[in-house]
Amino acid sequence: MLDINKVRADFPILSRTVNGKPLVYFDNGATSQKPQIVIDAISKYYQEINANIHRGVHTLSQLATDAYEISRGKLQNHINAKYAHEVIFTSGTTHGINAVANGFASLLKPGDEVLVSALEHHSNIVPWQMLCEKTGATLKVIPMNEKGELIMAEYDKLLSDKTKIVTVNHISNALGTVNPIKYMIDKAHEFGAAILIDGAQAVPHLKPDVQALDCDFYVFSGHKMCGPTGVGILYGKEDWLNKLPPYQGGGEMIKEVTFEKTTYADLPHKFEAGTPDVAGGIVLGTAVDYMNSIGFDNIQQQELELLEYATKRLLEIEGLKIFGTAKEKTSVISFNIEGIHPYDIGTIVDKLGIAVRTGHHCAQPIMNYFDVPGTIRASFSFYNTKEEIDIMVEAVKKAQLMLA
Repeated sequence: MLDINKVRADFPILSRTVNGKPLVYFDNGATSQKPQIVIDAISKYYQEINANIHRGVHTLSQLATDAYEISRGKLQNHINAKYAHEVIFTSGTTHGINAVANGFASLLKPGDEVLVSALEHHSNIVPWQMLCEKTGATLKVIPMNEKGELIMAEYDKLLSDKTKIVTVNHISNALGTVNPIKYMIDKAHEFGAAILIDGAQAVPHLKPDVQALDCDFYVFSGHKMCGPTGVGILYGKEDWLNKLPPYQGGGEMIKEVTFEKTTYADLPHKFEAGTPDVAGGIVLGTAVDYMNSIGFDNIQQQELELLEYATKRLLEIEGLKIFGTAKEKTSVISFNIEGIHPYDIGTIVDKLGIAVRTGHHCAQPIMNYFDVPGTIRASFSFYNTKEEIDIMVEAVKKAQLMLA
């Protein structure tokens, strides 16, 4: 069981006020808050090391390199990758998806098919559209139902020998739906297709085991799991990473350069051109250590309780509708109140110190499916409380009265 007061004390921002009210932070789906240990680790890096990696014989460069590679090892263990060189540091989920999509440009031809799901964030739609435009491949969409669940019978029908890659999120950022990715991975492999899992919304809530899942690629960002912005991970099976060309050219990713020919470095450096976010890479390891110290079983239990409590309390409000009622769901609630634009609700509750997200959440196809301009999204983390949910519910009721 979590000692919630002790956990909240780890996060300095949770004690601040917004518009004269105690902060209630329910925008964790966009970015999580950072514990003091992560904030201190960023400062410590710049105060005590601050050197480029892999390129210097001097002491600070060696210290930075060691810390960076130790962090890579932590991430390898965290997701249970077979090899450390299968863990590629990126600037975030979007970078990782684009790196894979760009690599597949050399593998696809007209008539090949790419499958995406109706639940995707724009970052897991647009790169594949660009890939299809470049190669002549066809983009096909796995449909969803009214609950916000993917229709597996339709997925099965879409798969064929033409399918070259399937790309789907582990958890929907807009609805909180947990997708049946193990089933989807196994089915894709039956047709010889690769599969990429967008884990951006999953890693704050659970610990993915990429070997047990048998996914070919898994991507996520650090900033949603108590880490810094600007850093993330692309996991890829060794065979696939060796097969794909590098995403960017530059320093670090080369073995030898002449004006006639360049040979690329071995993994992971082949995909890590240029000076990385050294501090971010190191401190992402600190964030992973912190979350593991809390324990993902504890995180899931706390967040499930918050989800169930918030769902019950919000449905007490007349005219409120929740979008996304999947059987398997994490701590995200998207809702609207009949006759009121979500932006107006969001603006009023912000004046009361409550941070929620309003809009289409970079998932316009989902909003089009439900025929709404957007939703109010409350996304909870393990450091949130039922008392904060009560505050939000009263604020939403107040906004409803003001806007009726």
